[in-house]
Amino acid sequence: MRILVVEDDAELNRQLCDALVAAGYAVDSSKEGEDAHFLGEAEPYDAIILDIGLPGMDGITIVEKWRADGHNMPVLMLTARDRWSDKVSGIDAGADDYVAKPFHMEEVLARLRALIRRSAGHASSEITVGPVTLDTRQSRVTMDGEAVKLTSHELRLLSYLFHHHGEVVSRSDLIQHLYDQDFDRDSNTIEVFVGRLRKKLYPEVIETVRGLGYRA
Repeated sequence: MRILVVEDDAELNRQLCDALVAAGYAVDSSKEGEDAHFLGEAEPYDAIILDIGLPGMDGITIVEKWRADGHNMPVLMLTARDRWSDKVSGIDAGADDYVAKPFHMEEVLARLRALIRRSAGHASSEITVGPVTLDTRQSRVTMDGEAVKLTSHELRLLSYLFHHHGEVVSRSDLIQHLYDQDFDRDSNTIEVFVGRLRKKLYPEVIETVRGLGYRA
């Protein structure tokens, strides 16, 4: 999944990005309100972590503008612990959840997983397609009850397809959602990773829909 981190504190921004990358996400970041607003309008993020207090444009205004323009990606807002009014304002503006500072990184990751699952219509942390089960909490894949070892990129691709189970996902959509802005978008790595997954799992778990993309 591709995430945008918007936090003007450089060290906290770095910590969030590092934790998300370690958890298998593709991550873009911003430290300024106007830039964050533009990125949310222009890029197809699966979720956004957004601080309220930002230079240029505050987080609440950004969310209001995104929602007014029809962008419905999940937004996890970062608020100050003693400002309950910020939490209320953030939710009313269109944020989906909030975490109060200071926070434990595990809580941010758990809330983010839940937001992404719910936005894709999944209530449980486990998503099962045929004989294959993806545990989103533990980033673990099993087939017929046996653990399957996947690389981080293979897991990332399988996770996106499973979150969108039954839908046809184009190669361009996969590239946009699985990689950050610096990724070479002319690369054929999607086809390579699909081929590897088919060797490790039953081939029919990922179907090629000719001319359109892939479906799990």
